[in-house]
Amino acid sequence: LELKRMSVSREHRGWGISRALCGEVLRFARARGFGAVVLSTSVVQVAAQRLYESEGFRKVGAASPSLLAPLFCFQIFRYRCDLPGPA
Repeated sequence: LELKRMSVSREHRGWGISRALCGEVLRFARARGFGAVVLSTSVVQVAAQRLYESEGFRKVGAASPSLLAPLFCFQIFRYRCDLPGPA
Protein backbone atom coordinates (compact mmCIF):
# COMPACT_ATOMS: atom_id res chain seq x y z
CA LEU A 1 0.00 0.00 0.00
CA GLU A 2 1.36 3.45 -0.79
CA LEU A 3 0.65 6.37 1.51
CA LYS A 4 0.61 9.05 -1.15
CA ARG A 5 0.13 12.25 0.82
CA MET A 6 -0.59 13.19 4.39
CA SER A 7 -0.80 16.74 5.69
CA VAL A 8 -2.16 18.44 8.79
CA SER A 9 -2.83 22.18 8.75
CA ARG A 10 -0.35 24.27 10.72
CA GLU A 11 -2.90 25.34 13.32
CA HIS A 12 -3.63 21.68 14.16
CA ARG A 13 -0.07 20.36 14.28
CA GLY A 14 1.22 19.07 17.58
CA TRP A 15 -2.13 17.53 18.54
CA GLY A 16 -1.18 13.97 17.57
CA ILE A 17 -3.31 13.99 14.43
CA SER A 18 -0.47 12.86 12.14
CA ARG A 19 0.42 10.00 14.49
CA ALA A 20 -3.25 8.92 14.63
CA LEU A 21 -3.58 9.07 10.83
CA CYS A 22 -0.38 7.11 10.32
CA GLY A 23 -1.53 4.47 12.80
CA GLU A 24 -4.86 4.20 11.02
CA VAL A 25 -3.14 3.69 7.65
CA LEU A 26 -1.05 0.87 9.15
CA ARG A 27 -4.13 -0.76 10.73
CA PHE A 28 -6.06 -0.42 7.44
CA ALA A 29 -3.23 -2.02 5.45
CA ARG A 30 -2.70 -4.82 7.99
CA ALA A 31 -6.44 -5.63 8.11
CA ARG A 32 -6.56 -5.96 4.33
CA GLY A 33 -3.52 -8.22 4.05
CA PHE A 34 -0.98 -5.79 2.65
CA GLY A 35 2.61 -6.81 3.35
CA ALA A 36 4.00 -3.30 3.63
CA VAL A 37 3.26 0.41 3.47
CA VAL A 38 5.58 2.64 1.45
CA LEU A 39 5.82 6.41 1.19
CA SER A 40 8.09 9.24 0.10
CA THR A 41 9.02 12.44 1.89
CA SER A 42 11.59 15.15 1.29
CA VAL A 43 14.81 15.91 3.10
CA VAL A 44 13.31 19.12 4.50
CA GLN A 45 10.36 17.36 6.17
CA VAL A 46 12.32 16.38 9.27
CA ALA A 47 9.27 16.14 11.57
CA ALA A 48 7.61 13.77 9.09
CA GLN A 49 10.74 11.62 8.94
CA ARG A 50 10.81 11.39 12.75
CA LEU A 51 7.11 10.46 12.82
CA TYR A 52 7.46 7.73 10.21
CA GLU A 53 10.57 6.27 11.84
CA SER A 54 8.83 6.23 15.24
CA GLU A 55 5.93 4.32 13.65
CA GLY A 56 8.24 1.58 12.34
CA PHE A 57 9.13 2.86 8.86
CA ARG A 58 12.71 2.56 7.71
CA LYS A 59 14.47 4.57 5.03
CA VAL A 60 15.05 2.33 2.01
CA GLY A 61 16.28 4.80 -0.60
CA ALA A 62 16.90 8.35 -1.68
CA ALA A 63 16.64 10.09 -5.04
CA SER A 64 17.07 13.51 -6.56
CA PRO A 65 13.80 14.64 -8.15
CA SER A 66 15.51 16.76 -10.81
CA LEU A 67 18.88 17.55 -12.32
CA LEU A 68 19.10 20.73 -10.22
CA ALA A 69 18.18 19.07 -6.91
CA PRO A 70 21.77 18.00 -6.07
CA LEU A 71 22.88 21.64 -6.30
CA PHE A 72 20.51 22.44 -3.44
CA CYS A 73 21.13 19.15 -1.55
CA PHE A 74 17.46 18.30 -2.07
CA GLN A 75 16.45 14.64 -1.96
CA ILE A 76 13.33 12.57 -1.75
CA PHE A 77 13.55 9.75 0.78
CA ARG A 78 11.66 6.50 0.29
CA TYR A 79 10.35 4.74 3.42
CA ARG A 80 8.89 1.27 3.98
CA CYS A 81 7.08 -0.33 6.91
CA ASP A 82 6.81 -4.11 6.66
CA LEU A 83 3.64 -5.47 8.20
CA PRO A 84 3.44 -8.77 10.04
CA GLY A 85 1.51 -11.56 8.41
CA PRO A 86 -1.64 -13.08 9.91
CA ALA A 87 -1.12 -14.75 13.28
